[in-house]
Amino acid sequence: MKLPALLTGLLLACALSAAPAHAQEKVLRQAFKVAETGFDPAQITDLYSKNIAAAIFDAPLEYDFGARPFKLRPSTLIEMPEISADFKTITMKVKPGIYFADDPAFKGKKRELTAEDYVYSVKRHYDPRWKSGNLYLLENVKILGLSELRTELMKAKKPFDYDRPVEGLKALDRYTFQLKLGVPDPRFIYQFSDAGFLGAVAREVVEFYGDKIMEHPVGTNAWRLGEWRRSSRIVLEKNPNFRDVRYAEVAPPDASPQLKAEVAALQGRKLPMVDRVVISIIEESQPRWLSFLSSEAEMIEEVPIDFASIAMPGNKLAPNLVKRGITMTRYPRSDISFSYFNMEDPVVGGYTPEKIALRRAINLAVDLDKEIRLVRRGQALKSQSPMPTVAFGYDPTFKTENSEYNLPRAKALLDMYGYKDVDGDGYRELPDGQPLVIEYSTLADGERRQLAEQWKKNMDALGINMTFKIGKFPEQLKAANVGKLQMWNVGWVGTSPDGDTFLALGSSAAKGKANKPRFDLPAFERLYEKQKLLPDGPERAALMLEAQRLLVAYAPYKFHVHRVWTDMAHPWVKGYSRNIFVRDYWKYVDIDVAALPKTK
Repeated sequence: MKLPALLTGLLLACALSAAPAHAQEKVLRQAFKVAETGFDPAQITDLYSKNIAAAIFDAPLEYDFGARPFKLRPSTLIEMPEISADFKTITMKVKPGIYFADDPAFKGKKRELTAEDYVYSVKRHYDPRWKSGNLYLLENVKILGLSELRTELMKAKKPFDYDRPVEGLKALDRYTFQLKLGVPDPRFIYQFSDAGFLGAVAREVVEFYGDKIMEHPVGTNAWRLGEWRRSSRIVLEKNPNFRDVRYAEVAPPDASPQLKAEVAALQGRKLPMVDRVVISIIEESQPRWLSFLSSEAEMIEEVPIDFASIAMPGNKLAPNLVKRGITMTRYPRSDISFSYFNMEDPVVGGYTPEKIALRRAINLAVDLDKEIRLVRRGQALKSQSPMPTVAFGYDPTFKTENSEYNLPRAKALLDMYGYKDVDGDGYRELPDGQPLVIEYSTLADGERRQLAEQWKKNMDALGINMTFKIGKFPEQLKAANVGKLQMWNVGWVGTSPDGDTFLALGSSAAKGKANKPRFDLPAFERLYEKQKLLPDGPERAALMLEAQRLLVAYAPYKFHVHRVWTDMAHPWVKGYSRNIFVRDYWKYVDIDVAALPKTK
């Protein structure tokens, strides 16, 4: 009786040993330096949460990953949107056969993406329940009837009515939806490429999870949320319902021969090509860098500037990293790092000549070359204005005093307008003889401390007494939005290759939002509003340039730098490159499991 059982066991063992081994799972690991807040497009505004949301949700449009100049293409649409000649009517047609990831909210049924999902997702930003931080982007174009509906229901203290028809946003049929704007905007469709803002959310999911919707993102994109430990670990898994999308990208114009070969080899592959994306939250620079060096992460986004001179001396990949086959990708960000002056503050604000002179003198006394060399380790470009190099509205020939370091001129300017050291303590007083003390708000991290040290040295040399108020970002942001900070250093990031969002830093309509200094100049506002209505071309570019001149001349800001980021990846990561307007770059890379280190 035992012999047949033994024989059966031996045959089973032989069969198992002869069976092909399961393919090794492909895992792409990286770290974020800032913790996420959640994954609901109607509620999130921070970069890292939106990156995750964009991997899960689908916007109607997306950016061609490798194309330069940057250009939009359909994502869930059959074709590019139909836009009326007056830029006030936009019609989009959703591709049939796109499905949401499975979720209990759908009660076992397969759920197709329809036009109503996009209508609902836009309306959610008008629902006061979700406190959308991006509502102003929609209100800027005055989608007909939506703001009025919101105001009416808020006054009546009633819940937002998603079923109330409005003229400006409706589904024409199962797959077609249309927007009608009160203000023409040739570039409004850029907003529909940001899945972390206008990605399609199913109404059933929101109603099923309610106030816990931040924890339960359910979308139609390549990934679904597999695991989330708040501020610690995020795991994205392949969405089994993701449509059949094949790799058909082109290599960027500046791609290396190696990257071009990898892109060619990936053609026709079904996306996504890796099985999981595992993200750890590592806020400190050193452990984040060491996790990459020790192969605990496949790639590192934005090599910490503390290690720039070691990792890329002279902005070239270090020889020891070259030997390991590590690749380096450098790219300018669509951003601006600035310090602002509160224009409503009695000391640094105002539009009279002596107030303008004070701000311009301070700006002239800031040594940007030292800031870039000593603090930013060469990973930035001096700003002439708020406009980054990758945005429409940037002019490489445009030079301003914003980038100039001229201490003698700064001192002369203050002397001319009566800012002199009256009591002999080494610091200047106000023209009326009262003390001149400027409070600069900052954060406690190493980079901000170094920037504050530079400010202190620059201002001491100018004879201005500057003190520093160290706080936490959320509290400072709240104070900044209501005009309570005298000066603050912060950054602004664009989500499209257009300069309007950077000119919005001076728009009076954006006070307390983009416009932290609360700048209010009618001449600037006229230029800003006029350029918004024009299609891209020389006329619009000229208006944008004039608006930039006014921002520099009145100096509500000190524009510091446009940052340059450097990413690195291990040799088993294939096809890695970056398009700064594509948040979900993970689906465009592959892992060569044969090249993985043996100890991995």
